[in-house]
Amino acid sequence: MRLKCTISYDGSQFSGYQVQPNKRTVQSELQEALSKLHKGQEVRVSGSGRTDAKVHAVGQVIHFDTFLEIPTDRWPVALNSLLPEDIFVTEAKVVDDHFHARFDAKAKEYRYRITQSGPRDVFKRNYSLYFPYALDKTAITDASSYLLGTHDFTSFCAARTDVKDKVRTIYEIDVYEEGTDLIIRFLGNGFLYNMVRIIVGTLLDAGQGLLQPSELKDIIVAQDRSLSGKTVPGHGLYLWKVYYDN
Repeated sequence: MRLKCTISYDGSQFSGYQVQPNKRTVQSELQEALSKLHKGQEVRVSGSGRTDAKVHAVGQVIHFDTFLEIPTDRWPVALNSLLPEDIFVTEAKVVDDHFHARFDAKAKEYRYRITQSGPRDVFKRNYSLYFPYALDKTAITDASSYLLGTHDFTSFCAARTDVKDKVRTIYEIDVYEEGTDLIIRFLGNGFLYNMVRIIVGTLLDAGQGLLQPSELKDIIVAQDRSLSGKTVPGHGLYLWKVYYDN
């Protein structure tokens, strides 16, 4: 039987999602919990994608195979009883044996949180980028419009990646305020390594007047990482939702 689970996690104390030697990761914690449920048998977990160190998730999706006959509505309870407090299973459902959390995903939504006003809040240091500089939100919105659609996003991908095809489609980018925070929301069919964080860094440059919004078009065409902005820290980024056919 194959199960699809939606999970959330606080990425602050993780070295990322994927298993890494001698490091604490989300996948390793999930597999350890599942191994305990399966009496020591190894259970492989597949995720919709990787998140980097410090990056959070509200709606990460995973799948795994099991022979246990636990009622579907009891799976979150069983797993949460064995998982650490910074990972939480919100939903579980039985899916077709051919379902794959990564390859069947049709779109992903990410949100980046930026705190602009007031003194630095020590309690938000792991969950929002503190950026106390004036920003022109209209310029950010204008710049983001050039990123919509299907493009080769080489200019917005970390150099250390083995992905050859860097063509992706961004369907929506929204820039809005939530309390004292500025949120930049992305919806696309997929994202390259550090792509969202590099785009946010570039949009912040546009918001400060360090580049004109129309320059985004030239940066995309150039396919040159050195022309785009800095990679903003991971702690402001959230994998918000993964979309499937249903």
